[in-house]
Parts: sequence; C-alpha cells; structure tokens
Amino acid sequence: MSLASVRYQKFKRETGYSGEGEVYTNRQFEKPEPKVPWRAIGTATILFCTGSVLITIGALLLSGVLDSQYSDRTWPVLILGFITFLPGIYQLRIAYCAWRGYAGYSFDDIPDYHD
Repeated sequence: MSLASVRYQKFKRETGYSGEGEVYTNRQFEKPEPKVPWRAIGTATILFCTGSVLITIGALLLSGVLDSQYSDRTWPVLILGFITFLPGIYQLRIAYCAWRGYAGYSFDDIPDYHD
C-alpha cells in the first residue's frame, strides 16, 4: 500500500478544547475489535498435536510397550515432544480463554504473522 493511496479525514470540531485548539473526540480512544489470528492458532494446534504424539511415543518407549530395539530414541523423542507441546498448549489456552471472553485474555495476546 503506497502512501499516495491513503485517504485522510479531518475530525469535525466539537466542544471540548484542550486550550491550544486541539480537539479530542471519543473515536480516537476507541479500541478496534481484535482480529482472530487464525494462522497462529493453526500453528499452535499443529505444535500441540505433534507434541502430544511425540510424548505418547516417548512414554510407550520408556515403559517398554514398544520394542526395546528403539530404546536409544526414548529421551530425544520425549524432549522434542515437550519442546513442541508446551508452546502449542500455551497459545491454545490463550486463544480458548479469549474466545470464551474471560477477563484478561484477548486475541491481541497471540502473536500474529501479519499476512
């Protein structure tokens, strides 16, 4: 978007001067409705699911349910599972609480990719 295509609009003068001719309107203090960061929520869902699968496989390897031939991969799988699970569940929790409208949670708290 170029600066030439941006249209500016003057505010109409209203009562309520600050003393030097500046006008304050209620519109400039309104916070816009936050956009839902769908890509970030999708990425968090993928991280959560991948981490859950890796933790499950690591736990099965650790308990011996899966073949002991793969026992050297137990700890790397568990660590990688926790590394992917934790950020995924954290972002999904914020998204769920913002969707439900709990106080202190907003979709603005989730980093977005700025398409």
